[in-house]
Amino acid sequence: MFFTYLRRELRRRRKAALVVASGLALGIALVIVVTSVSAGMGKAQDKVLESLYGLGTDMTVTKAAAPSGTGTERPRFRFDAQDEGSGGEQSSDRVMVQGFQTLASSTVGRVAAQDGVADAVGGLSLQVVKVSGEFTRGRVQQDGSGGQGGGQDSSQGGGPGGVQPSPQDRIEGGGADFDVNSYSVYGTDVTEPALGPLTSSRITGGRTFEASETDAAVAVADASYAKEKKLETGSTVTIRNTKFRVVGIATADSGDAAADLYIPLKRAQTLADAKDKVTTVYVKATDSQRIDGVKAAIGKNVPGTTVTTSADLADTVSGSLSTASSLATSVGRWLSIVVLVAAFLVAGLLTSSAVSRRVREFGTLKALGWKSGRVTRQVVGEAVVNGLVGGALGIALGLAGAYAVTAVSPTLQAQLGGGGGAGGGFGGMRAAPGGPGAQKTLDIALTAPVSLTTIALAVALAVTGGLIAGAFGGWRASRLRPADALRRVE
Repeated sequence: MFFTYLRRELRRRRKAALVVASGLALGIALVIVVTSVSAGMGKAQDKVLESLYGLGTDMTVTKAAAPSGTGTERPRFRFDAQDEGSGGEQSSDRVMVQGFQTLASSTVGRVAAQDGVADAVGGLSLQVVKVSGEFTRGRVQQDGSGGQGGGQDSSQGGGPGGVQPSPQDRIEGGGADFDVNSYSVYGTDVTEPALGPLTSSRITGGRTFEASETDAAVAVADASYAKEKKLETGSTVTIRNTKFRVVGIATADSGDAAADLYIPLKRAQTLADAKDKVTTVYVKATDSQRIDGVKAAIGKNVPGTTVTTSADLADTVSGSLSTASSLATSVGRWLSIVVLVAAFLVAGLLTSSAVSRRVREFGTLKALGWKSGRVTRQVVGEAVVNGLVGGALGIALGLAGAYAVTAVSPTLQAQLGGGGGAGGGFGGMRAAPGGPGAQKTLDIALTAPVSLTTIALAVALAVTGGLIAGAFGGWRASRLRPADALRRVE
């Protein structure tokens, strides 16, 4: 009897039921879209952070770089002038530690010994500046009135026994033609391949390092750098007179790679004259819930270091990604709550209004022997069905909206930098042109994944909306008396 009466009433009052269901559907759809977009923002930020410190890293330990002018030495390049026409090209390169002051390699063991640390690995970030080209002497061209014609090498003038050029003489030829090539090199611990910035890239050509290549002259090149320099597997790269054979090509999963070239840590220490030194210690915690405790323990037991977690770096994210994330978290969430509450109230008021128009019907049913509880259950049942219909419509609209966001995949920009002291950011972060503290900009495509939890939330909201509407109408119906029906009889 309950379901028969329920089906008949819903069919008879289709318009009112559709209005109630539509209001709930709008609120539920908005909740699904906002929740999905927020989840997409979280994934986008995770991609940004992973592109900087690698997959699986919970925090890094570094030592802040010394302020400029306090013991830092600018690189110097020396070239010998050559005779014109010699055609000999000269080159000179300098390998410098980038971003941070160095830590002793023993720091890695001290960090790994802290309670709550699952693994720790060291790395050395380097910057290589190579200047190559030609520097040719000029020649002194004597004026014809000066006696003997011809020219003298400028290196012979002005010194004892040399020809003193007259004011009318001029210097011709000579000059310099140099090219400056700057690139980043990262020394990675090849015995710990599961931790460090190289984990944010995937090997798309050749192979990665082998555990036995701790002191081998091998390198893995970033795909963008390899394309620029026309490198491939088997090519050689010379760094400070040492030839490294490219054994693999790595492609960053998102954003820029941590370095242009990756080489074994021991080789990097030798190139930079930094024996048993590292710039960054990458740390993985045993439990994500213990990250704050591990950070505090390292800061206390390993003095003179700076511990940076992914949450700390996330605070330095700016740009359109940060703005959109803030909007989705604050404005979008509050908007969905307001719309949902309004939908619940409208559904309740419409249900209560429908009950007031059915006074004769409910009064007659009570006169026929229906108890107040049965009338209330009937009203609540109709409201819950309206809520489920609205939930189904809302889920469909929400899925369509989330799919539209994913299909369009708007590109957001994330700017990072300035959050890690003089070093600028999380350990191992490659500095943008302009210095270690310069910002780094990444382009991230936004998606809106819908999880089963979100669908379950939508169903719960639909049932809740039906119950709220039913509570309004049920309370009104329970107060009706059979005499009210008689007053409405025309």
